[in-house]
Amino acid sequence: MQENKRKRILITGAAGFLGSHLCDRFIDEGFHVIGMDNLVTGDIKNIEHLFKLPNFEFYNHDVSKFVHVPGELHYILHFASPASPIDYLKIPIQTLKVGSLGTHNLLGLAKSKKARILVASTSEVYGDPLVSPQNEEYWGNVNPVGPRGVYDEAKRFQEAMTMAYHNFHGLETRITRIFNTFGPRMRLNDGRALPTFIAQALQNKDVTVFGDGKQTRSFIYVSDQIEGICKLLFSDYHLPVNIGNPEEMTLIDMAKEIIALTNSKSNIIYEPLPIDDPKQRRPDISRAQEILNWQPKVSRKEGLEKTIDYYQSLFKEHPIT
Repeated sequence: MQENKRKRILITGAAGFLGSHLCDRFIDEGFHVIGMDNLVTGDIKNIEHLFKLPNFEFYNHDVSKFVHVPGELHYILHFASPASPIDYLKIPIQTLKVGSLGTHNLLGLAKSKKARILVASTSEVYGDPLVSPQNEEYWGNVNPVGPRGVYDEAKRFQEAMTMAYHNFHGLETRITRIFNTFGPRMRLNDGRALPTFIAQALQNKDVTVFGDGKQTRSFIYVSDQIEGICKLLFSDYHLPVNIGNPEEMTLIDMAKEIIALTNSKSNIIYEPLPIDDPKQRRPDISRAQEILNWQPKVSRKEGLEKTIDYYQSLFKEHPIT
């Protein structure tokens, strides 16, 4: 802890779901944390408890524009990006820019500061996969001109740019491919399946399932995701690493489980499947297990109960009328 007090880390997307949990983690580890976010999809409430701390500072800034941070930097975590279809379909150009221009700016900053940088990639680089589970050697099945292409291709470009800086400049880089993560601070109106199911179930509204509900996802609780990211940052491995939970389930089963856990009176209704929505999502985490000695520990039920408690507290603060 004493040694870490001399270490400075920049976390972009700091007011977002994962970014805010990373800020907490590195504050607890004794780092001086510099949070950066333009608050397009992030919420300042996620990090306002840190503002009183002497080892935390915040920059309201868009990383797609030139990024300047005075003083030393030892690490950079690039987590700035819309991550939900509901967001990146609304702001497609900004999504492309944060994955391309933003990544370029932060890689340049890392180079100038001689800092190690970890970039947050995604399971979406695999697109609608033709193999399951997906390992890091799989190149993906992505539609570059479809509605999801703005996010998928931004992240694929991000990985390519990061590897170019590693290979050409010798920069210390890390790439994590994040699979479906859930937990407190995920926005109720995030648009992704799990928070939507919970919000609908808590209000006894119809739970909306797209398609026939037989498409699969693999959900990992946020504390396990944060632990995997941290282990990767401090490892010596520069190629992409899947961080996710290999426990695969259908969305219809997830909807039923959430209705049961919330004692909801909700019914399940079906709507058309969005364009290019992946039919399968399941990580092969062999690389993370072998290189990082990491695997998820929190059961889905335990994680769901904690997440439901969080959303219930939000509803108590802001009752539905």
